[in-house]
Amino acid sequence: MASSRAATSARADAPSSAGTRRRVAVVVGIVFVDLLGFGIIIPILPFYVRSFGVSDVFIGLLAASYSLAQFGAAPILGRISDERGRRPVLMLSVGIGGVAWILFGFAAEISATAGTVLGLVVLFGARLLAGAAGGNIAAAQAYIADVTTPAERPGALGLVGAAFGLGFVFGPAIGGLLASETAVSTARAVFPAFVPVTAFSLPSFAAAGFSFLALAATVVVLKEPDRVRTPARRVTFVGQFRAALADSTLRPLVVAFFLTSLSFAGITVMFVPFLADFFGYGATEAALFLAYIGALGVVNQGVLVGWLSRKVGVRYVVRAGVVALFLALVLLAVSPLAGTDALLVSGPDWLTGGLVVLLAFGALASFGNGATTVGLAALVSEGATGDAQGAAFGVTQGAGSLGRTVGPPLAAAAYVALYWSPFVAGALVLVPVALLLRR
Repeated sequence: MASSRAATSARADAPSSAGTRRRVAVVVGIVFVDLLGFGIIIPILPFYVRSFGVSDVFIGLLAASYSLAQFGAAPILGRISDERGRRPVLMLSVGIGGVAWILFGFAAEISATAGTVLGLVVLFGARLLAGAAGGNIAAAQAYIADVTTPAERPGALGLVGAAFGLGFVFGPAIGGLLASETAVSTARAVFPAFVPVTAFSLPSFAAAGFSFLALAATVVVLKEPDRVRTPARRVTFVGQFRAALADSTLRPLVVAFFLTSLSFAGITVMFVPFLADFFGYGATEAALFLAYIGALGVVNQGVLVGWLSRKVGVRYVVRAGVVALFLALVLLAVSPLAGTDALLVSGPDWLTGGLVVLLAFGALASFGNGATTVGLAALVSEGATGDAQGAAFGVTQGAGSLGRTVGPPLAAAAYVALYWSPFVAGALVLVPVALLLRR
């Protein structure tokens, strides 16, 4: 009888499936907007930096600054969401992201009126602020863990991964479109004279607009989930990582997040130059290939990973993802050996052996990255207590951001020495991840 009453009470307390889906959709939308803003800036960032008349070294530094700030902010925002609530953290971070992108767009104007040094300070400050706001991924994942059952969780977290993929598909395309002469001239006719409209500021302002749109949706739709909150406590940034590394369950997951992010850095930073150097692909062809990988990522993380997790279990999916990512990196390293000659005598010239290998690489990389990212997040949720989900996600996401900060400069230097070395090194880095996941 008591168990019947408890079951009835649990059903009464549980959110309706429709309400859960709506709240998950809003959180996924917030993550999508974060990545959309990040993606919109990608095609303009190198040229924006060069407009300040500084060395290309600043391009790499500005690119890494986002992940560095995210590394520092994710654990803090995750812990605050445990103490103060998920909704306030998400609202604050999205709003700060909007302000950051506005400042980013004004940096060139500040440089022209107040000097290059101050303009660069604003540029880097805005980028760091946007990266810190992007640390809300920990609170977003914790929110989804709060409102879903363990069986639903991998699929719901997979939607977060799909939002990442969509952001990388649509973001650069929107950024490139808004940087065109047609878009800039049209915007100049619409905006008041005091708003600086350039090929650099217009994409930045668009990223800000998407952030404020997400803020409005968060205010109107999102409700704070019912859960037990942890009392406020003084925990330092380093203390959070020490606590996670001292936990036998979370320690291998923190290390795995760092190593997988480090492994994938070679692809994210050197893939486009690699396509140009060995296959003669220009920006358009590279963008199409990135869209192909991103579209596969949406399917993999939004549908396939969740389905496989329910069928065979999260741990097997993560292991399969590590193997797929390992094979993808090896394929990429050897893909120039397939050549650029037409594969079929009577077929189209663009259907080359190298393209076939690259397409196989894209499929494996998309599945591998999605399966490891979503699967590791699901394992973190299982390993953390209900009142510490945000802190756990914050530490693991911070570890991933650290990998994305350290990896790009190392991969670029390795590529200059030996083109295949960042990809082979990335594959070797996955070996200890596979060993950790066997435990």
